[in-house]
Amino acid sequence: MPSPIPAPPVILSKVGRAAHDIGLAGLLGGNLFGRLAMHPSVTEISDEAERGKLVNAAWRRYGAVNSVSLAAVAAGWTGARMRESANGKLSGDERRLAYTKDALVGLVAATGLATAAEGMRFARMAPGGAVPLRDGDHAAPAASENARRSKRRVNALSTANLLTELALVAVNSALAQEGFRRPPARRLIPRWGRL
Repeated sequence: MPSPIPAPPVILSKVGRAAHDIGLAGLLGGNLFGRLAMHPSVTEISDEAERGKLVNAAWRRYGAVNSVSLAAVAAGWTGARMRESANGKLSGDERRLAYTKDALVGLVAATGLATAAEGMRFARMAPGGAVPLRDGDHAAPAASENARRSKRRVNALSTANLLTELALVAVNSALAQEGFRRPPARRLIPRWGRL
């Protein structure tokens, strides 16, 4: 029988949890900023090709943040599932939430990587990423039909990615709350709670 995986040092677990949560913030924050702030604001640029150049350059730069964030989320959760959040250490409700989180981490990764791949493909459709845009979400009529289709795919994939990120944050919070609600053993004996 294989020996169990030794528990990591507490500090490493804390760093992993922090990296995981910061990664979630980076993924969701970038997605929301792009959709709600940057994409509508680029209409202040009068030249449609310059809009495309700016949007594609910004997303190319943020791609590094997204990559590190996704790696932190995946590594943090994988590490936790191997020890602290292993099925044997979870209540039935926690286990169901953990399985849901397993699936959502995979979906966030899949939709995020697919969005990035299609976004890079879209940006390469014009020199310097200067694909004409009506705003950050829509290709301009001057863009090729191929570019307009690609931008629609980017939008669909990024919407799926946003929804899975929101669901992952919600499940992560619910899982943490379940852990807080499960009292430590010392609370079962009232006198110990006063020590």
